[in-house]
Amino acid sequence: MGKHLFRSSPPPEKQPPHQSLAETAVQECMSNITTVISKWTSSTDEFLFSTNSRREAEEFVEAVRHLHSTMHRLVAVNPSSEKLIYAQNLMQSAMNLLESEFHRVLKANREYLDPESVSLRSCRSSRRFSTSTVTSISDSEDEGSYEENAEEPRFSGGDSDAMDDLKMIADCMISTGYAKECVKVYKTVRRSIVDETLHNLAVERLTLHQIQKMDWEILEPKIKSWLRAVKLAVRTLFFGERILADHVFSSSTNIVEASFTDITQEGALTLFTFSENAAKIKKLSPEKMFRFLDMYESLANLFVEIESIFYFDSAAAVRSQVINSLARLGDAVRFMMTDFETMIQKETSKTLIVGGGVHPLTRYVMNYLSFLADYNESIAVIFENWQLTVPSPLPESLFLSGGDDATHPEDLYSSPVSVRIAWVILLTLCKIDGKAQPYKDVAMSYLFLANNLQYVVVKVRSSNLKLLLGDDWVARHEGKVNQYAEKFEKLAWGKVLTSLPENPAEEITPEEARELFARFNDEFEAAYRKQISWVIPDPKLRDQIKISLSQKLMVVCTEFYEINRFGLGGDTFNVRYTPEDIGNYLSDLYFGSRGSGSSSTTTGSGSGSGSTTTVKSRGGRSH
Repeated sequence: MGKHLFRSSPPPEKQPPHQSLAETAVQECMSNITTVISKWTSSTDEFLFSTNSRREAEEFVEAVRHLHSTMHRLVAVNPSSEKLIYAQNLMQSAMNLLESEFHRVLKANREYLDPESVSLRSCRSSRRFSTSTVTSISDSEDEGSYEENAEEPRFSGGDSDAMDDLKMIADCMISTGYAKECVKVYKTVRRSIVDETLHNLAVERLTLHQIQKMDWEILEPKIKSWLRAVKLAVRTLFFGERILADHVFSSSTNIVEASFTDITQEGALTLFTFSENAAKIKKLSPEKMFRFLDMYESLANLFVEIESIFYFDSAAAVRSQVINSLARLGDAVRFMMTDFETMIQKETSKTLIVGGGVHPLTRYVMNYLSFLADYNESIAVIFENWQLTVPSPLPESLFLSGGDDATHPEDLYSSPVSVRIAWVILLTLCKIDGKAQPYKDVAMSYLFLANNLQYVVVKVRSSNLKLLLGDDWVARHEGKVNQYAEKFEKLAWGKVLTSLPENPAEEITPEEARELFARFNDEFEAAYRKQISWVIPDPKLRDQIKISLSQKLMVVCTEFYEINRFGLGGDTFNVRYTPEDIGNYLSDLYFGSRGSGSSSTTTGSGSGSGSTTTVKSRGGRSH
């Protein structure tokens, strides 16, 4: 018993000094945080993350982080400490406040955080994506357009520090283990904004079946709407969302990827799938070509930016959809181009063009090709691996080199798109060559050929077709126009030109002069009467032919008239057409059935009272 009385009791356990310090630190953090939470949860008209309280918000966030770290230290030394329970409850309250503020800042600053506003400020500040491998998507041209828009006072209100506030809250919640709650709020708010924006851009969720059932009159306006929407969606909506996600969640690339993809992928797929489905419609025809080229060009021009914005592996479906849409649009364009060529080959109209003017087929084809050439970069890609197949031999006369040296388009051009364009023009000229055959007057058939080829040359020279076909093509075909014009002059005016002597100064008798004048009058009048309804629509070609005729005709006629007219003075023979008359009549030709003015009855202006004739005078002038 005495032994037990004197037995020393075990010494009390000493509290480890580290545990006491950890608990003290936790207690201090809790005290500071509790005060802030109490203050800002009871206030209904003031908020922690606002201009007037930003310093306090920063201190609060720092205190929450400090509490989190001190809790970890306390767990390490005394995992059963009651302080941990209180601290955890307080941490949850702090997260609730931060989550509430995160949601409020997202909603209250919606205008400032609008994708267009975010992307605009990003371009102005030359901000780049946080992913180092992502290339910049804002070239100088785009920055210029954003700068122009920046001058408009469209964004009023909103907290300029909203993005930084969101980042501060997100960094705190992520670092303290509440990333899931933070991201959930962010996705909910931002996805609703993306959906609403796409709706305002008239982007609809249409299935392939719905699109294929639409009449073109309904589908075409939707394509126009899509063309406006796709550029805004990529460069404003998706770009702005990427910038915002990069900034807010800069502490975690994985969260940036997950949140951005989840927010934008569904809308992006809806947007980009439309173009693929539209290209699958069953009633494709040449006149619809340019709408599909517009879609192709829009996607092609945006492709680098789309790749940059949807850079993540999780967004691969979006990139693949754009590639599929481009491929399908390219297929549609090639199909319509083939249909266009077939339409030319099957054109069988027999109606002769009055006056030997330009055939509607020539106008249609060349206008179509000149529009097509405006998409030269796109069609160069679309036609790149598309081999030309000539269905049947063509007349050697259509190949400008002629004879054994005749070459086909594929032998002249290295670019597939140039080959295709040259082939379509050649196909058209083949048709025009056939349509010249029914003209009973061979001279008019050559005028018809000259007019049509001149129209082709002018269209090529004045459009982007020249970039595709080159100066040599233009020069060769201009030479062919001149050949047609020379043959026309020879056939239409040969008898007039040969009715006067080659040497007008040669001395002849008055009787011979009278005979020559009579023959000349008859031939000129016949030629004039026949050709008054003929037309040369192109002013340059018209002037070229008239100048050539004038030079050949007027010199001989004037000299012969001046030498011989006095020898006829006492005779009753009338010189119906003086050189001045001839010049006036020539100037009146090739404007069509009524010339350039009204018709009038005229007589020759020579002396005496000889025969009369009814002709059409330019401007109603009488002779």
